[in-house]
Amino acid sequence: MASKILNQLAPNLRDILENRVDWDTVEELRLRVGRPLVIKDKFQEYGMNFFGKCQVADSYCVTTDDLNRSVQIMTQNSWYAIDEEIRAGYLTLAGGHRVGICGKVVMEKGEIKTLKYINGLNIRIAKQVIGAAKLVLPKLYFNNKLSSTLIISPPGCGKTTLLRDISRQLSNSGMDVVIIDERSEIAACYQGIPQLDVGLRTDVIDGCPKAMGIMMALRGMTPQVIVTDEIGHPDDGYALADVIRAGVNVISSCHGSSLEAVQARAWVQLGGSVFTQAIILSRRNGPGTIEQVLKWEQPE
Repeated sequence: MASKILNQLAPNLRDILENRVDWDTVEELRLRVGRPLVIKDKFQEYGMNFFGKCQVADSYCVTTDDLNRSVQIMTQNSWYAIDEEIRAGYLTLAGGHRVGICGKVVMEKGEIKTLKYINGLNIRIAKQVIGAAKLVLPKLYFNNKLSSTLIISPPGCGKTTLLRDISRQLSNSGMDVVIIDERSEIAACYQGIPQLDVGLRTDVIDGCPKAMGIMMALRGMTPQVIVTDEIGHPDDGYALADVIRAGVNVISSCHGSSLEAVQARAWVQLGGSVFTQAIILSRRNGPGTIEQVLKWEQPE
């Protein structure tokens, strides 16, 4: 893992991080022009300089050249070849590692054309946590039948890691699973190929809007389970309504702090009745802490 990430970074950053970082625990690298390099792991954040680990205030100060050279390496000097990802604000590296991008947005006819003057990168380390769904999986069943379930939590609580392992375990148990991976996070696809283990019977529709991907799966892949993340757009609600009619189970996730807050959103009126229960997560005892398992009752 270390070599795949380090090889995507500018020389100064590579020299600072090489042999000084425990890549098994790192979750994010934050690079911001003119500000300290920040490393985040499961429970803390810290800095790094040429002398080793340090407080964030004493960390190496990232330069414009560091960012520009890193982006050149990541894009293989072909920014426009991955224009679709760039317009969405991220790119995906070999190994499935995800890089969020901040900079000057260039608009054309009311739509994002591209980004320039890059001022920040957030490198999110793709990790397979085999067995992450061990405690959750039994809660997905009622009377020995799989229940469509929405996993709810604020960002950073392990929803995607959980969905990945749920997919793997359901697939390996004999179910045909289709992952609708709009942002290439669940299967961590690179050039369309999953970089992480999502199961023997799992198909992945990568980089496709959820609503369109759900329809593609229903029409062509005869899934028993559809897995997707970050449900939230009204179009997702319309697609979920079609899932109900097809009799297919859905395991999905949504940002939120409570079931009540999520059920106030517009998409729930359209397709929320696909779910029979919700699982609320937090980071209280680390990512993936189960706080509640609640019966889904469609709001009036």
